[in-house]
Amino acid sequence: MPSMIISASRRTDIPAFYMPWFMNRLRVGSASYPNPFSGALHSVSLLPEDVHSIVFWSKYYGPFLDYSDELQARDYRFVCHYTITGSPRELEPHVPRWEAAIKVFHALAERTSPRHVLWRFDPIVALGDAGQVSSPSEGGGDLGERLIRFREIARALAGHTERCYFSFASYYGKVQRRMQKANIPYCDPPLEAKQALVEQMADCADECGITLHACCQDALLSDRVQKAHCVDGDLLAQLFPDRPHVTQANPTREQCGCVTSRDIGMYDTCPYGCVYCYANANHAAAVKHRQQHDPMSETLVKK
Repeated sequence: MPSMIISASRRTDIPAFYMPWFMNRLRVGSASYPNPFSGALHSVSLLPEDVHSIVFWSKYYGPFLDYSDELQARDYRFVCHYTITGSPRELEPHVPRWEAAIKVFHALAERTSPRHVLWRFDPIVALGDAGQVSSPSEGGGDLGERLIRFREIARALAGHTERCYFSFASYYGKVQRRMQKANIPYCDPPLEAKQALVEQMADCADECGITLHACCQDALLSDRVQKAHCVDGDLLAQLFPDRPHVTQANPTREQCGCVTSRDIGMYDTCPYGCVYCYANANHAAAVKHRQQHDPMSETLVKK
């Protein structure tokens, strides 16, 4: 029985930019990807009999819709993490507007089911300095704006998804440098402000039939907020009962709840240019790699 979960991909946006390549690799039956640290090349079988399921990640599934029928006809099982944050353009300069993403989300859920399409309100970026960022319950600043947008998106997605995965932004060194270069003031809000925001998000989520899942931030867990397992063996077992139940944990960072998977993507290949993104060190490099991309290549990009 197939037991390998394929992640496509945390490292880039395959559904938005690289679906012809991905489908070519499925037809061939394999793909290769470099280890992001050593550069060593690894190959993985993509034959239907070897693939347990595919976990897709994207900020826009418009191009993906053209291939969803073929994926199912080829006997591939899949779920889709769909990131819609409605963040300011200064943070997401090239991502399609959230209103357009909502329409595609609806279409994707109708072709699969609301259980197969997982909304990500991730990451939550607080703009301003720590002294200016107050709890949304106090009518406060940027977190209040994030709450308004969360409510708009949640209500638009009601009936089309059952889960929302969220986290507050992690400011790695390269992210800090990009934020500073773009002259964007930001902060990591105090825990109390985060908890206040999440409580009000939970109120809205309850109304919309959506459960909240905190990704890699266990301090925000409660009886209303579950721990996120973004590659979720239990969910995949429920959706695809003819597949083995994958239980082997393989966290990608501290407090990660994911089970083991193989990610076939590559860093520095997503041209969306989100300022907070950990997967790109340089936007110009990502655009160049996209331009050099060959959909017939064994790897996503030849560097």
